[in-house]
Amino acid sequence: MLTAAHLITLLPLILVGSTAVIAMLGIAWQRHHAVTALVSAAGLVAALVTLPLTIPAASSPPLMQVDGLTVMAGALVLVSALVTVILSHHYLTGYIGPREEFYLLILCATAGALGLVASDHLAMLFISLELLSMPLYGMLAYSFRAERSLEAGIKYLLLSAAATAFLLFGMALIYARTGAMDLAGIAGALVDAPDAWMLAGAALMVVGLGFKLSVVPFHLWTPDVYQGGPAPATIFLATVSKLAVFVVLLRLVLAAPVFASEWVQGLITVLALLTMLAGNLLALFQANLKRLLGYSSIAHFGYLLVAIVAGNALAMETTGVYLVTYLVTTLAAFGVVTLVSSPFGGEDADGLPLYRGLFWRRPYLAAVMTISFLSLAGIPLTAGFIGKFYVIALGVADARWWLVGGVIAGSAIGLYYYLRVMVTLYLPEPGMRARDVSNDWGSRLGGITLIALAVIILVLGIYPTPMIGWVQHLAGN
Repeated sequence: MLTAAHLITLLPLILVGSTAVIAMLGIAWQRHHAVTALVSAAGLVAALVTLPLTIPAASSPPLMQVDGLTVMAGALVLVSALVTVILSHHYLTGYIGPREEFYLLILCATAGALGLVASDHLAMLFISLELLSMPLYGMLAYSFRAERSLEAGIKYLLLSAAATAFLLFGMALIYARTGAMDLAGIAGALVDAPDAWMLAGAALMVVGLGFKLSVVPFHLWTPDVYQGGPAPATIFLATVSKLAVFVVLLRLVLAAPVFASEWVQGLITVLALLTMLAGNLLALFQANLKRLLGYSSIAHFGYLLVAIVAGNALAMETTGVYLVTYLVTTLAAFGVVTLVSSPFGGEDADGLPLYRGLFWRRPYLAAVMTISFLSLAGIPLTAGFIGKFYVIALGVADARWWLVGGVIAGSAIGLYYYLRVMVTLYLPEPGMRARDVSNDWGSRLGGITLIALAVIILVLGIYPTPMIGWVQHLAGN
């Protein structure tokens, strides 16, 4: 039964859900773009402020586990969603059609992500995953008058349904073998070595979650969806959605012994190597910035799979540090694309030639993009270097030499296409340009947010101690 302590633990989720209801009622009463965005942002900030109250929790609510990993992932989800709301307000200015529903979709998907990172039961996992995924279909197809946006929404819908089928089949096999659906019950029923049915169930669940994480060979939807979806929807998909699904996969690996079996670990190792190398190699040939960032995100979650294979005490700390650095960097990189594409003008400004000579027009915006791409490449004195260092250190400590080699090789390949983008920013300005950011971008909230993200990337790269301490504190709870 739910107690008062449980309600306090659920307060961030309740606040996000309540904000969604308030936004929906406000839309029904009177449409106002700025007010809806403000209400959405206020709800997310309130949820973020109350998040520290959830630990230490004497007991977790039914079907959920509220621990340090939940709080850490919840904080990252809420911050990413808040940045998405801020950038969405600027992006949707000028959009012909209803704009307020986009924030409602963001709030519903955020509630699903908060439930997903706290899931301790297969039923809760499935419900939260669907609550996260379904609003994303609408967000990706929101600019339905643009052909690529509608295509992105349909592709993600179809392939997400296929991934859900794999996930459910895997859950069914595990339930048939153990008779339990909570992670503790599954772990208790698996004292002996897992049999073929358990291994098959675990493999099917890895495949289902691999679709959501764009793990090779389940990545084919990623570049088309990233390119076609509106920039704010792509930001949410690249950050909140992937973060929540990865935390679920990590929790499954740490809790259920079947995921620690040699056969499943071998499968994940092969997937990690393929994902690192294929993501970077395919990005080499991209002239579209959003597709390039899509392949880059594939490679980065290939690096993160090292933590899944290791599955030891350091894995949670490595996951936390890497996710913090990845999210800050990705929000900054996609944020520049969002601002250049704002206000809404049909297809996003994602062609690499559109960014040629950006430094000579908008030097500060070019600096933000340069810092974010240096961080994605893992260059020292940026946040990305700290995250990549943790992954390599984890691989060395666990003697996963193939994975360490894959991380190093993938990073070397990635350096080429990241530098190609950065060099483009400083080339001589072309004679004509079709899209450009507004003159007052730096004084608007979206521009201020991007500059703050760039500063955070540099601060975390130079002085990461507070971030590492925060992650270690929560990883120990």
